[in-house]
Amino acid sequence: KGTIHLFRKSQRSLVGKLTHEFRLVAADRRSWKILLFGAINLICIGFLLMWCSSTNSIALTAYTYLTIFDLFSLVTCLISYWVMMKKPSQVYSFGFERFEVLAVFASTVLAQLGALFILKESAERFLEQPEIHTGRLLVGTFVALFFNLFTMLSIRNKPFAYVSEAASTSWLQEHVADLSRSICGIIPGLSSIFLPRMNPFVLIDIAGALALCITYMLIEINNYFAVDTASAIAIALMTFGTMYPMSVYSGKVLLQTTPPHVIGQLDKLLREVSTLDGVLEVRNEHFWTLGFGTLAGSVHVRIRRDANEQMVLAHVTNRLYTLVSTLTVQIFKDDWIRPTLSSVPIANNILNISDHHVIPMPSLKAADSLNPVTSTPAKASSPPPEFAFHTPGKNVSPVILLNTQTRPYGVGLNHGSAPYSNVLHQGFGLPGMGAAPGFRTGFINVPSRYGTNTRGQPQP
Repeated sequence: KGTIHLFRKSQRSLVGKLTHEFRLVAADRRSWKILLFGAINLICIGFLLMWCSSTNSIALTAYTYLTIFDLFSLVTCLISYWVMMKKPSQVYSFGFERFEVLAVFASTVLAQLGALFILKESAERFLEQPEIHTGRLLVGTFVALFFNLFTMLSIRNKPFAYVSEAASTSWLQEHVADLSRSICGIIPGLSSIFLPRMNPFVLIDIAGALALCITYMLIEINNYFAVDTASAIAIALMTFGTMYPMSVYSGKVLLQTTPPHVIGQLDKLLREVSTLDGVLEVRNEHFWTLGFGTLAGSVHVRIRRDANEQMVLAHVTNRLYTLVSTLTVQIFKDDWIRPTLSSVPIANNILNISDHHVIPMPSLKAADSLNPVTSTPAKASSPPPEFAFHTPGKNVSPVILLNTQTRPYGVGLNHGSAPYSNVLHQGFGLPGMGAAPGFRTGFINVPSRYGTNTRGQPQP
């Protein structure tokens, strides 16, 4: 019997985790079709690479890279199915939609790297052009074209379909669109096929196959082997030009930017929210693209103190939910506070004042560097104030006076009220105020203006 370890989680390796997730995807019947096309794609890539080696054609190699890109698109489609099965977790609170974006970005970037590799090999072949064998060149072209078109048209690849429509058009699409307008002007029935713009993947497959057919004819007729290198450069440039806009679009989604085509609509909705009843201010708004076709955002709304928070939250969410599917709204009321007379509470121990009050002398540090006449800093050459005559030094101990009088009343200290008759014998006192603690004066016997003097005689 083995030892039982409580509260111990089983640690899976990376291969084990990938195997578990692959089984989760393979359990869905929709993914069987994709797995079948993936297996056929691998067989087709193997044959094409062998024919590229036997024909010594770099143009056929560049076209084979498009078949490898089809394999990446099938993997992206599997990831899309996996994302739909997964639910948000604590780590991925917004879900797993960004994995689709990452898969599209990685596929397009790898296709562009393959195009750069073809350009580098083509530059080397211009210096020393090898002989091209056309035995299997045309067969490999049609096999690759048939499989690429069949894969693109048979499987609905949601991520690439969205990116191809949302991204900006490539230079190849623009040129074909200009040519299509001229053709559709002659034959209007073709407008549904060529307009408004063709599928970029279908377009590059047809254009690459056309370049290989021209290469085959020129080599067979004139043995012009350099046209193979020129066709490879053309296919590489078309691949790079087609994948670059998709890489830019998916990269902006990964950077959590706001799509340009919804900025105007978002501004309009925010203006409508700011005019709702009870809303004072809309601030700290931030909207970004979570996945393909999914917007997320957060906004802070300041409302009146008498407004209903739930009602305002419902109206704000109803307005913004038309565009932003994942929305976080923070409602807080107006933080205006009436001014108070005293912002610092009185400590409790301040009431326990002993009979001996310590009166500290005012600090002379601030006055040391000032001239008593001009209130400007004294020169460095002037002697310090402690050496002047009739001037106390800095280190003066506090004066301790014996307090034999009644404790002061008022002045913010709650000692209770004193009898009015006793107040008149405290010097220059006011009712409820009393004399200053610890100070004595020689004018106590001076008769007051109102009331009686110290001898009990009436005031004349």
